[in-house]
Amino acid sequence: MADTTPTSLTSIVSSLVKDAESYRNELGTDRDKAMEYHDGEMSDVPSGVGRSSVVSKDVRANIKKAKPSLIRTILGNDKIVEYEPVAEGEEEQADQATEYVNYVILPESKGYEAIEDALTDAMKLRNGIIRWYFDKKITISVSEHTGLDENAITQLVADDAVEVLEASQTVQSIQQPDGQMALVPVYDLKIRKRSEKGRWVVEAVPPEQFLVHPDTLDLDESPLVGINMRLRRSDLIAMGYDRKKIEAIPVGGDGDDKDDEEDTRRDIYSRTDDMPKALEELEYYELYVRIDEDKDGIAELRRIIYAGSIKAENLLENKEWDEVPFADIVIERKPHQREGVSIADDTMEDQKVKTVLLRETLDNLYWQNKPQPIVEEESILNPDAVLNPAFGKPIRVAAGRDVRAALGFTQVPFVAQQSFGMMDYFDKRMRDATGISDASGGLAPDALQNVTATASALIEQSGIGQTELMVRTAARGLKRVFRGLLKLIIKHQDQPRTIRLRGRWVTFDPRQWNADMDATVNVGLGAGTRERDMMAMQAILGLQEKLLSSIGTEDNPYVTPTNLSNAIGKFVEAVGLPSNDMFFSKPTAEQLAKLAAPKPPAPDPAMEKMKMEMQARQQKQQMDFQLEQQKLAQDAQLERERIAQNGELRRFQIEQELQLKRQQNVAQALTSAPLAPVHVGGMPG
Repeated sequence: MADTTPTSLTSIVSSLVKDAESYRNELGTDRDKAMEYHDGEMSDVPSGVGRSSVVSKDVRANIKKAKPSLIRTILGNDKIVEYEPVAEGEEEQADQATEYVNYVILPESKGYEAIEDALTDAMKLRNGIIRWYFDKKITISVSEHTGLDENAITQLVADDAVEVLEASQTVQSIQQPDGQMALVPVYDLKIRKRSEKGRWVVEAVPPEQFLVHPDTLDLDESPLVGINMRLRRSDLIAMGYDRKKIEAIPVGGDGDDKDDEEDTRRDIYSRTDDMPKALEELEYYELYVRIDEDKDGIAELRRIIYAGSIKAENLLENKEWDEVPFADIVIERKPHQREGVSIADDTMEDQKVKTVLLRETLDNLYWQNKPQPIVEEESILNPDAVLNPAFGKPIRVAAGRDVRAALGFTQVPFVAQQSFGMMDYFDKRMRDATGISDASGGLAPDALQNVTATASALIEQSGIGQTELMVRTAARGLKRVFRGLLKLIIKHQDQPRTIRLRGRWVTFDPRQWNADMDATVNVGLGAGTRERDMMAMQAILGLQEKLLSSIGTEDNPYVTPTNLSNAIGKFVEAVGLPSNDMFFSKPTAEQLAKLAAPKPPAPDPAMEKMKMEMQARQQKQQMDFQLEQQKLAQDAQLERERIAQNGELRRFQIEQELQLKRQQNVAQALTSAPLAPVHVGGMPG
């Protein structure tokens, strides 16, 4: 396998680092000057004693004009990046990766702040550097717990990572459910918990900490890319490195050019030397080196880490690696060079001239307001009143002397008005050199001056054109960031994760995703004014409406429901709102499939009319039949009632006739008279 010894490896790495440090220090001089001009210090233009020391902050002003549109275009979208499938069937994976990175990873990793800082560095210092990594650290926490019962203690110390530092027991009177008081033991604990946590980190690297080989054009092909910073011994031990080895590394010396540049950036002028050992700072080198360690003739990428200094005994890690986790962000490219062009490069010289002009203009005004006195000392009785004038303080002249001869003032010509014209000239020079104007920040020119609408539009287009170029150039560097971040997520996401997103619980499992998916940074809108973006989206929505109304939604070759949903989302973003979820619902795959399903053919109007007439006749016949049935039922009921009534009457008549006959029989028996025939119901007996 590997034949390279730590000593020979360190020799190669040390040579590469020296070249990178020399290159960094060379660029550091320009960066120091740019930072000073941006902050308004300008040590190369000293002011005279008693003269104006004002500074024209043109570098800062031009950066602040371009920055709002630049940041709003890239970070103002609901989705900064969208992942695209590279194979059939990966559409759902790409959608999940887009949501996971935009709504979960970027906020958790502070990616928004990192991108903004890197873009600011690119505008000010030529290059912004973004780094992404998985930070896995050991943390120690100490906590105190009181009033615990035995069950609570069991749950608390069940974890092997928990160590009990102190414990005490007391007896407490507690009321039982039956109302009786009982004495139960309670415990107080002081515990220490050792835990290992991991998180994704996206951060902007300070330029003075970044190491790159001077021959580099592409970071992926560079012999060396890395970071050199100071970390405390405690941080290195928390990262998992051997404690004995870390504590044995001596503290390096200070005073290199990197420290000077860091002091300029952070305004640090002194360091505390008396520090506890755990808080002592060591030089930390995290290097990604292309080296042929296995002697196969091909240089492989390796991750090599040193602490303290680049020596064989200080080597902490040497592993094969898959990619360089750094990206260069520039706003204007230099052909065939890694370095870009910053706004400071285009404005520093003009700021220097404007500063001199502004100081001399103010000095001229000062001379006008406080002219130099011409005094005949023998004629002035209190010279201090002339040399140190004060309101209301008299100047006494000797008797017999002419005041006009004894006291006068130099006549300094007023030339300040000429300086204002020159400063306007240099403002125009800077606009021509940078392409940045008031319109670059999204402010319409006609809001500041009385110009025609056509002239305003031309000025606005010229102002935002440079900003659009900056955005698209920076987006190419950010594409590398998001592709690398996706690979990092897939590598370190060891289990599915369920998150509440837009009012619903969603489960993400990056382990199933394709790490080679392409990434697109959304930069379609935002480089100009909001009005311009809204007009553009209104025009697109109007055209979509016409196509939908003329062709319809079914088999429309130009506009689909997804296209319309995307246009609505972009319009909401152009208005200035972060998301359209509050106002519009995004159609689901099932809803889109339902819309795309074939519809049955439209019915024939004549047939529909005939069906309706037949249904009406059937309904009328059914109603007539029901009415006839109801009438028959009522007639039958009446007949039954009539028959019942007739039967009762007949029985009553028969009973009466029988009773009359019995009475007649009784009477006949008593009288023994012959009985006459009796007729019942009109019939012979």
